[in-house]
Amino acid sequence: MDENLVKIRHERSKKDFPGLRLDDDEYVEFAFSRAKICLMMIIGGVLIGLIVILLAFLLVLMGQSMIDEMGKNFLFIILTALLAAAVIIGLIALKIYNGNKLFITNKHVTQIVMDSPVSTSINIIDLVSVEDASFHQENILQKMFNYGTFRLATVGDETTYTFKYSDISPSELRAVTKLLTEAKTKKREDDED
Repeated sequence: MDENLVKIRHERSKKDFPGLRLDDDEYVEFAFSRAKICLMMIIGGVLIGLIVILLAFLLVLMGQSMIDEMGKNFLFIILTALLAAAVIIGLIALKIYNGNKLFITNKHVTQIVMDSPVSTSINIIDLVSVEDASFHQENILQKMFNYGTFRLATVGDETTYTFKYSDISPSELRAVTKLLTEAKTKKREDDED
């Protein structure tokens, strides 16, 4: 690839992904995040939780016409705490959703997995170490909403890196496989020189 084009793509990648450490001649080829269905499930779960809490509060108020002022204040405090908890849980889930990324550059694969707001793991693999890339859907729900598990298997100790809840398309999987093949071919050519 032309050296000027590599520099342009490198600068663009640094601008688009400021937290990603890139070598001087490295640029992002693919950036994957969790499937959009996960985002919809988070929002839907929070909305359902809020509706259930509000309905429960209304049912209690309607069923108890003789609740004194102190009882109403106590119920209001409980309702407010439950509503706040539902919103906080939703915000935490959104942070975790946005914290899971997979970057494939022309040299490395960087996987960022956030299990909780305080638990994050970052795996960086040389592109030439990746032996196989695959995408697996396990059930009808994953087929319907087009998401599954993206797997990268490495050479040698056969470590497998998985990126769950991914919506990688077949064309993107073919492009990643082609990139892996090109990286191995380039490595062999460099080793022969």
